[in-house]
Order: sequence, then C-alpha cells, then structure tokens
Amino acid sequence: MSDKKTITFPVEATHVMMFRRSIGDYAVPDTGLEKAAVPPTFPRAVAQFDPDYHLRLKPGEAWFGSGKKPSGVEGKPSSAGGLHAEQHFEFLRPMVPGDVLSVTEHVGKTWEKESKRAGKLVFTERVQEFRDQKGELVCISRGVSVRTERPVDQK
Repeated sequence: MSDKKTITFPVEATHVMMFRRSIGDYAVPDTGLEKAAVPPTFPRAVAQFDPDYHLRLKPGEAWFGSGKKPSGVEGKPSSAGGLHAEQHFEFLRPMVPGDVLSVTEHVGKTWEKESKRAGKLVFTERVQEFRDQKGELVCISRGVSVRTERPVDQK
C-alpha cells in the first residue's frame, strides 16, 4: 500500500474464523464467533484487500506462487526488496466482525546501522492506521523493513 492510499477493510466473521484456523487458534467456538474480537495479527489481512499488493495473484500475469517451486515466473522473481524485520500492533479497542475499517499508510521513521557482514542497513517503518466506520482510530500497525547495502557475507 502506498502513501495517501486508503483501503476499505471489512472485518467479516467468516474471514476471522478462517484466519483463526490458519494460525491454529481454535479458542473461539464456531457459534457466537460474530461477537469475538480478532486475533492480534489479523490487521495484516488488509493486504488481501489491496489491489496493488505485490504478492497477490493478478489475472493474466505470471505469479511466483507460494509453493515449493516457483510457478509461472521464469528466472529470479522480482520482489519488494528487503526483509520484514518487525511488526507492532497498538489497539485502541478490539476489532470485531461488523467493523468496516478505512486503512491509510504512510512512511514512519527511517534509520541506519552498520553491519559487519552486509554493510549499511537501512531500516524503514511503515505505519498503517485503521479507522472504523465512525472515523475513530481502532489500531495502529507499525512494520519495519530492512535493506542491506550488499549481500550478506557468507562465513
């Protein structure tokens, strides 16, 4: 998601149930699920509502896939670059099924460190703000990525 872009993210009971199952969380029974708060990492599911998300399958385009071997892409696949280093979530209230969230993202802090094995490391924070249908802030997500100056020296 790029700066100034807003994604609409409906929080649906079935989506929450499937997310819970995918992470092995069976604590909430299938009945009454519509009243259960979402798991803490659920805000990352917003990527599935972003048409520009780089890992999302796009009709008519070759896709790297997520299996043991690449599917549809010849040679080395392109990537967003860098590594995902950290993820933080700050909830102002629980997200619950029935919420319709507007999600905006912007660049946060950027900093550098020196590495013996990869040269300069550049860290970039991306901040997502999740607001409910009333415009009230529900969650702030901070993801940190790191890019290396050169490939890591193998020792």
